[in-house]
Parts: sequence; C-alpha cells; structure tokens
Amino acid sequence: MKKHKRDLASRLFDRGYRAGNGGKSRDECPHSQPQQREQWLAGWRDGRADYWDGVTGLSTLNRLHTV
Repeated sequence: MKKHKRDLASRLFDRGYRAGNGGKSRDECPHSQPQQREQWLAGWRDGRADYWDGVTGLSTLNRLHTV
C-alpha cells in the first residue's frame, strides 16, 4: 500500500483544501469526530484563502500532499 493512502491526516487536509478552493461552504465538512474535522477545516481554510487570492487550477498542486 502506498504511504499517502495510509496518512489519514494528509488526506483530510487535501480534501478540505479542494473543497475550500472549490468555493464550498465549511458547513459541508463530512466529519463529526473533532480530530478529523480539525484537519479537514485546516485544509478548507487554506483552500478558501487561495480561492479568494485567485489561486486555482494547476497552481494548487504544490499545496496538496498526495500529488
């Protein structure tokens, strides 16, 4: 199994980042456990900041951990 598939925190951050960069609301967080929710929201906040700054498309690849 590849390492990025085992690292849950990294995957949660990346999914939250993609949601935030895609303009989705933080209320769409699919996790209810506090630790998982915090990782997702941390990614969402970074993604949302990049969304507001106009960083989209291929320029977001360096922010994702799984690439």
